[in-house]
Amino acid sequence: MRIDKYLWCVRYYKTRNIASIACKKGQVRVNDIIVKPSREVYPQDKITLRKNQINYSLVVNDIPPNRVGAKLVDIYRTDTTPKEQFQAQDLLKLAKDHYRKKGVGRPTKKDRRDIDEFYDENE
Repeated sequence: MRIDKYLWCVRYYKTRNIASIACKKGQVRVNDIIVKPSREVYPQDKITLRKNQINYSLVVNDIPPNRVGAKLVDIYRTDTTPKEQFQAQDLLKLAKDHYRKKGVGRPTKKDRRDIDEFYDENE
């Protein structure tokens, strides 16, 4: 089975086209070699892919006949992604939220005046 189809079947990508684009960008590796979307995968291949700033690692257990349900995905792959990858993602989200609240947008005119007033008082 092709690597792009396999990644789509085990639900790492929503469409096969997105999986194919990820392969073309060099975000997918099989046995530490960057692969094209047409590369065949076999059981016991080690796949590494970068998605949403997380490096996922997985081992192919079996080849699915078609796209499988979320509950059946573990039959066809073993996820070996380290927990540190997910913790780093959580820290990144917290850092972004701390900097500026989501949905607040640009500072308003009043916010800008308050900021300028604050800096003028400290000088």
